[in-house]
Amino acid sequence: MVSNHTANKANTANPANPSNPSIKRDTPLRLDADLLNACVSCGLCLPHCPTYRATEEESASPRGRITAMRAVEAGTLAIDDDFVSFMERCVLCRGCETACPSGVHFGPLMEGTREALSVSGHLRPPRVLTSGLGVLRFHRLVLAGSSLLAIAQRARLLPPSLATKLGLPSRIPIRRRRLSADTGAVDTVLFTGCVMDAWQRTVHEATLRVMRTAGARVGLPTAGAGCCGALHVHAGKLDGAKDLARSVIDALGGATGPIIVVNSAGCGAALKHYGELLRTTEAVAFSLRVQDIGEWLADHVDALPAAPVGSTRPRVAVSDPCHLRHVQRAHLPVRVALRQFAEVIELDDEGRCCGAGGSYQLTQPELAEEIRAQKISAIERSGALRVVSGNPGCTMWLGAAGVDVCHPVEIIDEVLHGTSPKPVSRPSKEVRHG
Repeated sequence: MVSNHTANKANTANPANPSNPSIKRDTPLRLDADLLNACVSCGLCLPHCPTYRATEEESASPRGRITAMRAVEAGTLAIDDDFVSFMERCVLCRGCETACPSGVHFGPLMEGTREALSVSGHLRPPRVLTSGLGVLRFHRLVLAGSSLLAIAQRARLLPPSLATKLGLPSRIPIRRRRLSADTGAVDTVLFTGCVMDAWQRTVHEATLRVMRTAGARVGLPTAGAGCCGALHVHAGKLDGAKDLARSVIDALGGATGPIIVVNSAGCGAALKHYGELLRTTEAVAFSLRVQDIGEWLADHVDALPAAPVGSTRPRVAVSDPCHLRHVQRAHLPVRVALRQFAEVIELDDEGRCCGAGGSYQLTQPELAEEIRAQKISAIERSGALRVVSGNPGCTMWLGAAGVDVCHPVEIIDEVLHGTSPKPVSRPSKEVRHG
């Protein structure tokens, strides 16, 4: 485990108190002093932090990381390898934010820190991640590359053990059915994204069927809305995220237009925070158009037909994506819609992370597996045989460990239309406990 030496040094630091803390300072990390000083180090966030629970190290807690950030900003702590490691090990689940009585906005602090470390060259993501982030803006290239990867998988050129370790689908689709938009005026647009559109287009198909059953007329994005930039934010590449955000806003009509429905929690959180990312009036107005599919379904659940007579109500446990529960604060509407068609079981872990934040399983594989093992223990305690989660990273990461997991809308689609969710993965059971 990483030493707590840097965190111990940081604990003795006396951060500067600028005369106007709301303005970003000319400091190493350029963090908003008001945000940075809001933490009172009470420690109530510790039980909700997955990396602290996995390591029991102060440096792996939100409190410890903020203390280190303050010390760097004050000039009493250098940006060294230990500091960079502390910042890299955060999964950015933001569970600390919902637990914090002081309302500390930890996400912007961590995102700002990673941006500063990336610009200065201290944060060096794996080359495969950097290359992948560069490709995501070119959606056709993403689809073509995914198909090539699928062929390599079928030819056993991609070792199953590697796919499982990275949380990739056990059977990446080679071909995908084309999605069709409704003609004429539409009242909603389904944001399809990049990786999810390549690997989980069946979730989009289920979403479209359910929305249309509720009476919606659904459009699809035009070119330019292929990637939301969420993975870039995780990696500290905020300039790339801003470029993608502008492209998405332009492709989806800017400040005005129909509701934008998103069935990926990470993408939804990114789109809802374009106003904070770009700080423009148009971006703020655009973000107000965005709804998670759970929010939309909760508003339209009365328009859905009742479950067919004689149909079975599946018994499912809900594993909330962190960016739905802690960032969007929109995890409850999922249950409103799902309870009409399934028996919903709540996990006893208060919505803790599964370890699949951004590309975390690639950059921090050991911690990701330990965090996932704790989530799987909660699932096993629930007695549920099926799990739902509204984010592709979560479903793939849990599926790679042998969990029978799908998107909540696929359960509704299964009951209404007799469909069956495609399995995310079928690894050996030895992988299950990380």
